[in-house]
Amino acid sequence: MSIAQNPETKLIEKIRSLPPDKIMVLEDFLDFLLTRSEENLLVYTATKLSEAAFAKIWDNPEDAEYDEL
Repeated sequence: MSIAQNPETKLIEKIRSLPPDKIMVLEDFLDFLLTRSEENLLVYTATKLSEAAFAKIWDNPEDAEYDEL
C-alpha cells in the first residue's frame, strides 16, 4: 500500500484480503451500523416533527418556572 492511498482504497484492499467467513462477519457488522444510523435518523426526525406539538403544551406562563430547572 502506498502512503498516498485514500482511506476507501485501503479499506477495499483489506476487505479483499479477508477470508470468506470474515467477509460475512464484516457484512453483518456493516448492516448493523447502517441500521443503527437509520434508527438514529428516525428518532431524530420524529423528535423534530413533534417539537411544534410539544411547544404548544410546554411554552406557557404556567410552566415557565420549570424552564429555570
